[in-house]
Amino acid sequence: MPTLPVVEIMTIGDELLYGQVIDTNSAFMGQELGKLGLRVRQITSVSDRADEIVAALDLARQRADVILMTGGLGPTKDDLTKHVLARYFGAELVMHEPTLQHVEGIFARYKRPMLEVNRQQAMVPANCTVLHNALGTAPGMWFEDQGTVFVSMPGVPFEMKGLMKDEVLPRLQQHFQTPPIEHLVVQTVGLGESYLAEKIADWENALPENFKLAYLPSLGGVRLRLSGYADGQPDLRGRMEALLPALREQLGEVIFAVGEIPLEQAVGQLLQERGLTVGTAESCTGGYVAYRLTSVAGSSAYFRGSVVAYSNEVKVQQLGVKPETLQAHGAVSEATVREMAEGLRQHLGVDVAIATSGIAGPDGGTATKPVGTICIAYADKHQTVSRQFSFDRGRQLNVEYTSTAVLNLLRLSLPVA
Repeated sequence: MPTLPVVEIMTIGDELLYGQVIDTNSAFMGQELGKLGLRVRQITSVSDRADEIVAALDLARQRADVILMTGGLGPTKDDLTKHVLARYFGAELVMHEPTLQHVEGIFARYKRPMLEVNRQQAMVPANCTVLHNALGTAPGMWFEDQGTVFVSMPGVPFEMKGLMKDEVLPRLQQHFQTPPIEHLVVQTVGLGESYLAEKIADWENALPENFKLAYLPSLGGVRLRLSGYADGQPDLRGRMEALLPALREQLGEVIFAVGEIPLEQAVGQLLQERGLTVGTAESCTGGYVAYRLTSVAGSSAYFRGSVVAYSNEVKVQQLGVKPETLQAHGAVSEATVREMAEGLRQHLGVDVAIATSGIAGPDGGTATKPVGTICIAYADKHQTVSRQFSFDRGRQLNVEYTSTAVLNLLRLSLPVA
């Protein structure tokens, strides 16, 4: 595989270090750079102090060919990045007229007075290449110094994303002449990373030299990302896709989709293709399964509703769970979730129903049913299926793992059209 430039991401701002703002920018940049085959070696967060920004730049240029910075380009006094970069590269700040016109246009469009601090947004170091920020007032800046590329972008996520897609990624691809690269993502669920790797070891070992497989674990599943680097032969994408039948033969129903498709979307596609409606009866997940299903655009075609039956009274009154079932087996039992799913089918008049009940924690466990004990069920007119799990990973993760497990049970249990 070709040698590609190494990238370092640098986020600037005290709010990141204090935890007041979550750094989503780095994740986005890493994903987009990966599509070009560019490797992020390090992500660094720096405070709003000029000396610390300079020290971080000095270190970063020793280990990276490209340094992508976000933050510190706003109009307030704590936004130092532009001034630090001007001094770092020995340049004065000058007015960039196209940017000034752009900023003036924004304020005119919203009929707001433009202050001097807003006008100063159009001041840039004289030796930078200005990157047009179509979505905001602070332009991006591109510097080249002793073979290293430095790029500064606003920290506002939607502005940064626009600059990355419109300006930065195309320039990086052109500057470094990165070879064509293809990515193929295979989504799996229900099998851990190590078991998955063992199961497909022979398939992975037989990959051509210019193909690389990455394992990207998530809650309850693993994304397999196959990357193919150009080798002078035609139809790189087609050759990658030709490897999928053998992979499917190895993994079978563990694969739920090819492409960047979440489990809830894959399930929704199956429901729509088969003309089925679904509802959820939820206790420990508190409506989270319904949230995931309805997060998919067009889900109204198959999702009918949900009953969050947190108390036993609601389980009995709304879902028809028998009091004797609760007395004999408890709310967290396969017997109870089976009746919850069956009762919801009747209550909402849906084709299929899924149900959850468990002890999410941190309290409520017993010797026989410790925290993390989860029961799920699926019901249609032909069958009712239930499962019991132990997800002792903390309250929120227990809920998320449960939602994945019950969506996967729904996927695997749906009647064939």
